[in-house]
Amino acid sequence: MKLLVLDTSTEWCSAALWLDGRVEAHRAHAGQQHSSLLLPMVDALLREHGVALRELDAIAYGAGPGSFTGLRIACAVTQGLAFGAGLPVIGVSTLESIAEQAGAEQVLTVLDARMAEVYWAAYRREGEDWRAVCAPQLAAPDTVVVPAGGTWIGAGNGFAAMTDVLRPRLAPRLVRIDDTLVPDAAAMARLAARAFGRGEAVDAALAAPIYLRDKVALTVDERRARQTA
Repeated sequence: MKLLVLDTSTEWCSAALWLDGRVEAHRAHAGQQHSSLLLPMVDALLREHGVALRELDAIAYGAGPGSFTGLRIACAVTQGLAFGAGLPVIGVSTLESIAEQAGAEQVLTVLDARMAEVYWAAYRREGEDWRAVCAPQLAAPDTVVVPAGGTWIGAGNGFAAMTDVLRPRLAPRLVRIDDTLVPDAAAMARLAARAFGRGEAVDAALAAPIYLRDKVALTVDERRARQTA
């Protein structure tokens, strides 16, 4: 099985190849340059490993949640490449990819959503797969909770962005916290391979980002109100 995986959901830009169980990846801090970095990164990755686009079985992408613009970039590039090569696509949860990197069986994932909010979910590993104990959601950081049952770790850059709010409440319930983790194509490659094996690849026309925030922009007064609430 050969898969290409793309992620531009945060300030990082990453691409990975799943080559029959081996993962090869490129990653760069993109800032706002994802659209100019992603295709050259993909081209370099394919050339380095001698893989033609049409030799792939599918293309996967970080579907979200995450940056509104970033999610659209990954989805659009995935669709364009998939249409051109006649390939199906697989959307991968960005929060689940954080859990995949955490090295634990139960993971509370928290991703910085800006505007004084976070994206979060809680996952429990069942065999090779993850089950969402708390489904992905957009929330104020003071509403994030650690599920009952067993030991949990915290993972994701939301813990760094909202450290004054999250750590005092949640740290006593967590075995440890890794606030350096962000969505990454290399971790998504493992998730995408499992999804492909389950028959979850779909036509490229059905590729779509996962948006949890209906209102992308707030006025200055609305932001101030959220920060002081």
